[in-house]
Amino acid sequence: MRSHLLNDTTAEHYRRSVTEGVERVAAKLAATDRPFTGVTADDLAPRIDAIDLDRPLRDTTAALDELEDVYLRDAVYFHHPRYLAHLNCPVVIPAVLGEAVLSAVNSSLDTWDQSAGGTLIERKLIDWTAARIGLGPAADGVFTSGGTQSNLQALLLAREETKTEELTKLRVFASEVSHFSVQKSAKLLGLGPDAVVVVPVDHDKRMQTVALAHELERCAEAGLIPMAVVATAGTTDFGSIDPLPEIAGLCEQYGAWLHVDAAYGCGLLASRKYRHRIDGIERADSVTVDYHKSFFQPVSSSAVLVRDAATLRHATYHAEYLNPRRMVTERIPNQVDKSLQTTRRFDALKLWMTLRVMGADGIGVLFDEVCDLAAEGWKLLAADPRFDVVVEPSLSTLVFRYIPAAVTDPAEIDRANLYARKALFASGDAVVAGTKVSGRHYLKFTLLNPETTTADITAVLDLIAGHAEQYLGESLDRAC
Repeated sequence: MRSHLLNDTTAEHYRRSVTEGVERVAAKLAATDRPFTGVTADDLAPRIDAIDLDRPLRDTTAALDELEDVYLRDAVYFHHPRYLAHLNCPVVIPAVLGEAVLSAVNSSLDTWDQSAGGTLIERKLIDWTAARIGLGPAADGVFTSGGTQSNLQALLLAREETKTEELTKLRVFASEVSHFSVQKSAKLLGLGPDAVVVVPVDHDKRMQTVALAHELERCAEAGLIPMAVVATAGTTDFGSIDPLPEIAGLCEQYGAWLHVDAAYGCGLLASRKYRHRIDGIERADSVTVDYHKSFFQPVSSSAVLVRDAATLRHATYHAEYLNPRRMVTERIPNQVDKSLQTTRRFDALKLWMTLRVMGADGIGVLFDEVCDLAAEGWKLLAADPRFDVVVEPSLSTLVFRYIPAAVTDPAEIDRANLYARKALFASGDAVVAGTKVSGRHYLKFTLLNPETTTADITAVLDLIAGHAEQYLGESLDRAC
């Protein structure tokens, strides 16, 4: 069994095995003509259940053949131009190369004596991102598993900076369309059930600053503590960007920590065309970025940034076997001193390789393309009487629903849209997402693939309308 350990004596075995795997994936990518096969869980589960994990195949080729049957054939392929559903991006090749390198070397980014150069590369990328945001010379941060962890850590720091033990008095303010992780984080942090104050949004799905000011004033009058305001730069459902400068001003007025959840909108940090849309982000106390959303990186590649590096001390614990206190005075750079995680992958390498091969402008151009595509898609939807589109996009998301000419019952229209989404997914021709707006069911395009065209959008809209019309026709037949 030692022949399977990666070391100096098995380097050639490693090369052959990985090459065979890469060739399989490359062939699959080249032959994929739709984003999904339409397989159901009932179809796929028996094939996986039938595999006896205690009877190994003992052959790489046989294992790859089996993987083709249980995974590669039926995977959802985000690189396909008609995958339009969630915040999943196609990935750039330099990042995939970085993934291969980091997996093989397998550095752990918790302590210097496990990662050496990896530690310094991650720190360099944190500094680069903080500079792009404009957080100032005292800024710092750390890579995380994703936006949920970044938001949790930011709110942890905000809680500790209030310097109070009366947790029931703490309040967090977030818009009604902010990420669910705000509520989840509040619960994990031991805050009360009323801790998160939901602030209404305007027609463009941006936080209403007048309403925020009102809620902050109410908080002060009630003797409560405004722990943090979470402004969103790219909401999951609409891609909307809250008015950051105005929110920053209110945070300064009321002494609240400003956290900007830019998990989606961080792609604008590399944009020369639309960077102004997140002006004000530089006034944040902390920022969430998800490179695996709008920097075209493989999952996971994310970070939390802070204006004041000293606040990261709230995540610091010392263990003699890992990062004893003496290492601080010895100036040994241990990233675990800043992180909620201990063992942690060298995910920063993917972004490093991307910047070294493509440069920030290369990333920015790709993100600008999907923002431009969304603007064109909005024009198509706004001009099409079959659809109701909710809001003009700030990033690359379109929320809409099919509106039949002959049906006026909102519940029936809801069912037609739900059916259309399910039927489209079952066909495998395209994948779209769904959400609710004012209690009604809507569909969603999240456009993160520069290879997607307006022709793809038009074709998918026609497919949606066709499925919805089929449902309504069958519904009418049943009613008769």
